[in-house]
Amino acid sequence: MRTITSQFTYLCRRKPGNVRSRNFSSCGANDERSIEEDAERKVGWLLKLLFAGTATAVGYQFFPYMGDNLLHQSVSLLHVKDPLFKRMGASRLARFAVDDERRRKVVEFGGAQELINMLGGAKDDRTRKEALRALVALSYSKEAVAALHHAGAVSVVESTPDSSEYADIEKYKEHLLRRFHYHTMIHLEK
Repeated sequence: MRTITSQFTYLCRRKPGNVRSRNFSSCGANDERSIEEDAERKVGWLLKLLFAGTATAVGYQFFPYMGDNLLHQSVSLLHVKDPLFKRMGASRLARFAVDDERRRKVVEFGGAQELINMLGGAKDDRTRKEALRALVALSYSKEAVAALHHAGAVSVVESTPDSSEYADIEKYKEHLLRRFHYHTMIHLEK
């Protein structure tokens, strides 16, 4: 057994002397390199397209663009006692209210009333700021202003204290009060 092993190791250590070149390619080294680079580029694009397709599919499944379900969840966040969740819900509603139809949906789901309740019960300036910002986003619709006015938003906005830390609070309050005043003036003229 030892003799077979020693002969095998001797054969393996031997350097081949007269072995023909195993390069059967008729292309040069530059051609090989360009083919490899081209293949790498194509595989790279394939992987990028695969990633983009996967990200798009996941996006459509898990992150729909603020449909009724997420609108309902955003309004539900305003019911939570934690001010962070209330601010998140108000921020979502402010981003959602980009046209009259969506503002009307926020009012229909009770978001306007909940924002007024949130503003009235807010203990810190950041929560007041987000509530006012969402109310300003809603106030660009006449129907939403009417619903806010009917829900008693004027007294809540007027009683909201100013903040030395957030100048936006005063700006939002002034905007809302102007909108409510304009709404009242139009109804008095009729």
